[in-house]
Parts: sequence; structure tokens; C-alpha cells
Amino acid sequence: MTEFWEKNFVEKQTMWGFKPSESAIIAKDLFITNNIKDILIPGIGYGRNAKIFIDNNINVTGIEISKTAIDLARQNGINIDIYHGSVEDMPFEDKLYEGIFSYALIHLLNESERGKFISDCYKQLKPGGYMVFTTISKKAPMFGKGRKINESYYETMEGVKIFFYDAESIKKDFQQYGLVEFSEIDEIDSDNENKPPMKFLLIKCKK
Repeated sequence: MTEFWEKNFVEKQTMWGFKPSESAIIAKDLFITNNIKDILIPGIGYGRNAKIFIDNNINVTGIEISKTAIDLARQNGINIDIYHGSVEDMPFEDKLYEGIFSYALIHLLNESERGKFISDCYKQLKPGGYMVFTTISKKAPMFGKGRKINESYYETMEGVKIFFYDAESIKKDFQQYGLVEFSEIDEIDSDNENKPPMKFLLIKCKK
């Protein structure tokens, strides 16, 4: 997996632009409303979603598997603590956080990895804290395309395996971890607004 993401970042660099995702804006508002000042972002990438939290006086710690992405984050002024490694190796520390934000990551994990990731995030969350996940929906155009690996799980292109969520699978994976609500959300490529929006689901949990 590490080799794939390094190659992906070298080739595409800042592929999603620098504007924050709609999900990050919603999470920022949730965190501010609940006076959350210290968050963890697993899969922080090159930091485009981190900046909106930092700019609103929220302390951010990241986890990122791609060294190239971390270097890009540094070059773009994201000077925060970032652990270089896979979310599969969480936790990297004993610290508990008031909030956790994970964007477009969980659907890239297989069933056992998803279960461990959600559990690890929940364990690193302080009582009363919130965690917000965004994941790809079965309503996305690529659902059902490519090689089927398992139910709702496809290799959509070589090296890219995606689990597509719906209401039932969200409840199955998140109910025991303080699921509050989930909703559909369209994510637009800020550098190419003519592209069709990506069909995502936004999931909120509270400990």
C-alpha cells in the first residue's frame, strides 16, 4: 500500500487542490460548536483539510502513510505534528483527542482493517468527543465497476480497492461506536468544478 500511495502522490501531487472539502467545513463547524480544540486527522495527506482547522485555532495532529504527502504539507505551511505511518499501526501515542476527522480513507481498507481503524479512533477519543468520517457511497458512479472482491467491495482500477457504504453498512460498522447521524454529501473537485461531484456519506459519532 505504501508504494501505491507514494507513486500516486508523485504523479498527481496536490490532486484535489487546496480548498477544504465540504466535509471538513462541516466538521470544523461541529468542533467549534462543541468547543473542541484538539483533533487527530488520520490520513492527513498534504494538509488541504487540516488548514481550515488550524485557521480556526484548533490544534491538529496528523497521520500519513506517504512521505511525499508530508513533504508537500510542509512546503505548504502545514507545520504540525504528523506521524509517518499507516493508520493500520494506530495508535502512535497514548494521547486522547477531543475530535477525530477522517476524510475519504476508511473505504480504502478491507473489512478487518476498517473495524480496527474505527475502534482505534474511538479509543483515542476523549469522553464527550466527536469523530467524523467521510466515505464513498454506493451512489457513486464507480460502484459496481471493476473486479468484485466481496459484497460492496471492488477493485475499481489496478491497486485501488474500495468498499462502498450505504445506510445498512454504516449502522453495522459504527453503531457500537456512538453513531449520532449520517447524511449524504456531494464533494466537488475545487480545481475542476465541471467534474461531476463525488457521492459521499458523512458520519458523525460521539463518545
